[in-house]
Amino acid sequence: MKHPLHARVGPNAWVVGLTLLLVAGWGVSSAAWETSVEVAALSRSAPSTPAWERLDGSSLHLQSAAVMVVDTAGNTIYAKKAEEPKSIASVTKLMTAILVLDAGVDLDAPITIRPEDKDLLRNSRSRLQINRASLTRRELLLVALMSSDNRAAAALGRTTFAGGTPEFVRRMNLKAQALGMKDTHFADASGLNAENRSTALDLTRLIGAASAYPLIRQATTTRDAQLHPHPGGGALGYRNTNPLVSSDNWDIELSKTGYISDAGRCLVMQAMVSGRRLRIVLLDSPGKHSPMGDSNRLRQWIERSLAKQDAG
Repeated sequence: MKHPLHARVGPNAWVVGLTLLLVAGWGVSSAAWETSVEVAALSRSAPSTPAWERLDGSSLHLQSAAVMVVDTAGNTIYAKKAEEPKSIASVTKLMTAILVLDAGVDLDAPITIRPEDKDLLRNSRSRLQINRASLTRRELLLVALMSSDNRAAAALGRTTFAGGTPEFVRRMNLKAQALGMKDTHFADASGLNAENRSTALDLTRLIGAASAYPLIRQATTTRDAQLHPHPGGGALGYRNTNPLVSSDNWDIELSKTGYISDAGRCLVMQAMVSGRRLRIVLLDSPGKHSPMGDSNRLRQWIERSLAKQDAG
């Protein structure tokens, strides 16, 4: 089976060593505008970041219903309905990947897609054919995180623990509690169930946890890859569901998109903006491209605001 050794990746700090990581293992331990937008002041007990204290987000008009931007110290840069629980769709797959990696299972073991991996809830499409497609666990992680393939995620949830998917979901919720995600609940490994719910605040914690895994950083920022899941068949091309990973205007270190009708369009990222490492969460956005538009508006606002401060 051919590994995606020559997958092209986005221009970020984690590019170096993709081939080595793929071969040796990626390591263990992607509505109406609201007027009630708060730009939270920094806690005096938090590390002092005066630049954030002087940012004024009152002129920002973001389409996403819930938004949060924080730095890695937990300082809030921008918040909008950040503690309101919402369906999170395929953002769920970040927790799926964490559970698989924490379990220490063999990433090079081949896994065949089975009938129980088929989406019977929303009949979502997958090119991984039942009882024919076979990929390593590492490759399943890649297509689940990069291209958000639901059968790949379901197969990971089914095969990681002896108790199958029910045990996997139970442990997802235990992990959420351990991370301090107090308003989060998981119902499956793929995000297709609308009961996968969280808040923008909780998801900044999930981003922080997921960013500690080299495999997750690499997979979520890989632009595209070629895989051979079907014996005797040709290569299947997969692309990243977040077009911003291909943009020269962004330095993205982690990304996960999500969409079901109950959740709207969702996007979470860790990215470098104006030399600062930021965690960005956008939930329940109305249009296919609106999370990317909101992301660009946030980045440009931060860049302009800090540039003005530097200019005095």
